[in-house]
Amino acid sequence: MEEEGVVGVLQRYRRDRRVLLSFILSGSLIKKVVMPPGAVSLDDVDLDQVSVDHILNCAKKGEMLDLSEAIRVYHDSTLFPNMNKAGPADEFFLVTDPISSGSPPRREPPLLHSIMPSPILPSLATPKTLDSAEDENLLNLSKSQSLNSTQVQELTIDDIDDFDDDEDLEEVDSQRYSRRVLNDAADLELGLPSFATGIMDDDLRETAYEILLASAGASGGLIVPVKEKKKDKKSRLMRKLGRSKGEHVATQNQQTSGLVSLLETMRVQMEITEAMDVRTRIGLLNAMVGKVGKRMDALLIPLELLCCISRTEFSDKKSYIKWQKRQLNVMEEGLINHPAVGFGESGRKASELRVLLAKIEESEMLTPSAGELQRTECLRCLRDVATPLAERPARGDLTGEICHWADGYHLNVRLYEKLLLSVFDILDEGKLTEEVEEILELLKSTWRILGITETIHYTCYAWVLFRQFVLTGERGLLQHSIEQLKKIPLKEQRGSQERLHLKSLLGRVESENGVQEMTFLQSFLLPIQKWTDKHLGDYHHHYTEATAMMESVLVAAMVVRRLLCEEPEMAMYTGPVADTEQIESYVLSSIKSAYVRIIKDVEAMSDVTHEHPLASLAEQTKKLLKKDATMYMPILSQRHPNATAVSASLIHKLFGIKLKPFLDSVEHLTEDTVAVFPAANSLEQYVIEVIMSNCNEETGEMYCKKLNLYEIETISGTLVLRWVNSQLGRILSWVERAIEQERWVPVSPQQRHGSSIVEVYRIVEETVDQFFALKVPMRSSELSSLLRGIDNAFQVYARSVVNQLAKKEDVIPPVPILTRYSKEGGIKALVKKELRDPRQPDVKRSTDYSALTTPTLCVQLNTLYYAISQLNKLEDSIWERWTRKNYHDKSIRRPTEENLRSSTRKETFDGSRKDINAAINRVCEFTGTKIIFWDLRESFIDNLYKPTVSQCRFETLIDQLDLVLNQLCDKIVEQLRDRVVTGLLQASLDGLLRVILDGGPSRIFTLADAKLLEEDVEVLKEFFISGGDGLPRGGVENQVAGVRQVIKLLGYETRELIEDLKSASELELQGGRSKLGADTKTLLRILCHRGDSEASQFLKKHYKIPKSAT
Repeated sequence: MEEEGVVGVLQRYRRDRRVLLSFILSGSLIKKVVMPPGAVSLDDVDLDQVSVDHILNCAKKGEMLDLSEAIRVYHDSTLFPNMNKAGPADEFFLVTDPISSGSPPRREPPLLHSIMPSPILPSLATPKTLDSAEDENLLNLSKSQSLNSTQVQELTIDDIDDFDDDEDLEEVDSQRYSRRVLNDAADLELGLPSFATGIMDDDLRETAYEILLASAGASGGLIVPVKEKKKDKKSRLMRKLGRSKGEHVATQNQQTSGLVSLLETMRVQMEITEAMDVRTRIGLLNAMVGKVGKRMDALLIPLELLCCISRTEFSDKKSYIKWQKRQLNVMEEGLINHPAVGFGESGRKASELRVLLAKIEESEMLTPSAGELQRTECLRCLRDVATPLAERPARGDLTGEICHWADGYHLNVRLYEKLLLSVFDILDEGKLTEEVEEILELLKSTWRILGITETIHYTCYAWVLFRQFVLTGERGLLQHSIEQLKKIPLKEQRGSQERLHLKSLLGRVESENGVQEMTFLQSFLLPIQKWTDKHLGDYHHHYTEATAMMESVLVAAMVVRRLLCEEPEMAMYTGPVADTEQIESYVLSSIKSAYVRIIKDVEAMSDVTHEHPLASLAEQTKKLLKKDATMYMPILSQRHPNATAVSASLIHKLFGIKLKPFLDSVEHLTEDTVAVFPAANSLEQYVIEVIMSNCNEETGEMYCKKLNLYEIETISGTLVLRWVNSQLGRILSWVERAIEQERWVPVSPQQRHGSSIVEVYRIVEETVDQFFALKVPMRSSELSSLLRGIDNAFQVYARSVVNQLAKKEDVIPPVPILTRYSKEGGIKALVKKELRDPRQPDVKRSTDYSALTTPTLCVQLNTLYYAISQLNKLEDSIWERWTRKNYHDKSIRRPTEENLRSSTRKETFDGSRKDINAAINRVCEFTGTKIIFWDLRESFIDNLYKPTVSQCRFETLIDQLDLVLNQLCDKIVEQLRDRVVTGLLQASLDGLLRVILDGGPSRIFTLADAKLLEEDVEVLKEFFISGGDGLPRGGVENQVAGVRQVIKLLGYETRELIEDLKSASELELQGGRSKLGADTKTLLRILCHRGDSEASQFLKKHYKIPKSAT
């Protein structure tokens, strides 16, 4: 009673479940319900095998319900154990059987094997204990009945019931799983019309296998395998499907070879159950009974199978109805829906055929007796109607006079496609099975039935291989596909009959642009072209590393393109004509797509990196070009020699579009410009480098001329010039300020220069550092502008130092009025006039001159020397840093710019050097003049040789000169000592000449004084030579030579001097000199200071010079 109660509850639960599902499916909860194949209404669907969870999910989401999918989900859920969702977290179930490892067991196995339950196949793993009787029966089995038997024998009709389709399929589905993650191949959908009857892929696969058996039967290879126990059958199936990837497929019978073994392999490859295989074989063999002389492949296969296979050969009604529906649909699709040959007078029979097919399907709804009667009658009428339709005149194809039950090539090629899929290993979809050659040879037997030619075979096989390559990503399949594509003959290589046959294979397909008519080659090759164009049009994304794969895809694309270009409909195609144009389109498309992704990445990272987006974009774009040129262009350049130039030009253009608004908006150097300009210029230079290095010179120049250059250097140069000019103005203001604040005090005992020059160099070096810190492109003209500004600053500094000096004429006292010798006691008037000679200007300037002390002048000299000595270091540093900066690419730098740079370097600071050296000379000269004519004026200029030469010799001044010279040498830098001492020597000689020639009325020289003066000059000379420690003797001799010439004139008689003066006056008018080599002014002054009456009378008579006191 308890057991009956449990069964009653279970039955009530199933009944309530069906009622609830019928209510949900027939109500408005589901948007749309799609019936599974073979079902007309819900009454045809076994609701016990429908997943409730799947239906409820579709209802919640408002989606369309496909009952086929719901049934599949239900069966899939039965493969795994039920989870209570309440167990401990460490409990789990294995999807696969655990594989033990390690050494084999050493103990003997037990008498009875314990079977471990399998979570995947619970029905096969249910523990079952064998009693002794069963053990005995098992041991007494004959060899033909043993579990390991592979003997093949004829199978009777009575044994068919032992085959269970559903269990076999469940077993296969549970073990056959993909070892790969398959890719999406939606883009490779064939351009063929859809089936009006809703034929599915499984229907096509099973029908294809039936055709294969019929083709094999035509060659006598069709036999029925012996029946075996189901357990033995399942164990063999498990062993076959569970083999590892590298194992060989074991044949069902080592004694059976050839066609029988190959058909068994095909059955496993095409996932056909043994029950279906046996049914089909028996049906085909029975169909040949009484048809002597007729080939099996000339039969109307669906019709013969319908007539020869009854309902009793199926395990359940559902399987039979599904099988019958498939046969009827195949007949309708094959004979009516897509005819290649018009019906003509057979049009009425086509209508009758549709009616008969519908009646056969309706017969299953009647009572068994009535239904069987109607089915038998309809099948008889169907044979009368279908046979003439199938035996219409040949279509002009190349397959011979055969039965055209599958009229129209659309169904044929779809069936042939399913046959070709058997070449792949069921355990590794990326590999071809080991029997691939035998399988392909076997498939040739189906060509007569399906109307397949070599061209159609190569095309279909190429598409199948290519689709499998897309699914698995296995490059080997792509290579095989390319081989098949290359075997497809070109238009001129095909015979006239084959061209007509292929031309007749047309199909109308609905597309985005409406209904489109496609040829056979277009239907199969356009999907390949679409896929290759899509991937090659963005090769940066799809082939980040696998360039070898890209190369193979490119080969496939070019082969397909060559075949499609011959199609008549492609003649009006406006796309690329030449291969180079196609390659160029790939490059342009992929570069644009990659560039868009880079822009998105840069925008996403801009907030994190805090770098200007354009600078980051330029850097990433340069990386894109570098990757494109090194990784992809070697492949594309094989078909387009200038592909690299096309890529580089486009990248340059795309970045230029983004850069232009920024360039138009910049007015000054900012952080943004300093960040963007170098990156943009670096990208442009690299673009030009890539173009020139990958093209010949003429082509490279052509592409470079087409570039719309960014002109970064020009824009940057303008901004840099503005910055340089502002900095140079700042430098000049600092120079003026430094000079104003300078007190000419040494910086330190070791650094004897003033602080102003240090300040000037500091501001100059800061400016130079800032200049080279501008990481922006610039030309040599910007550097030249900076150098000119610095050069001008040092010139201004040198002139400012000189401007602080007094004029030489202001330091030297006024020249006394010339007078002649007189014996009188004196001429009072003239003496008074001389004494009243104004000295007030000298007194007013004494304060200014006193500030220009000898130490001050030495500091000025030291400062000027420091300026010129550091100038060389500054110049070398600037050019060294400019060379390192090296913003200009040598390949595009113009010769004129190189020449300009060389000339600029040679003349960098020539103006500063010239002015500073002149300033040093000027200060040295002023220093000596001031010492002699201002500091030593009283003892040297005013009182030397007074009253006579013998009474006041030059030795009296040596001590004072020595003191001054020591002071100079202590303060001046060693490098300037000779120059400043030379200035003192020159000033001393000038002072001596002043005393001799313009000494005033109180100085009178006689002939005897010439020798004394000569001695004094020698004393002066030796003083400055200082025994070799002073000035070079040769230089001093040259300086003293002029004074000696004058002193030599003092030794001549008065008459000789007068005669020479007379002759000198006449010779000077003619441009000559006197006999004594003196000019008239010198001779005149010597006569004025000559103490005799002859000279006085001559001067009075000829020059009206007044007398002076003796």
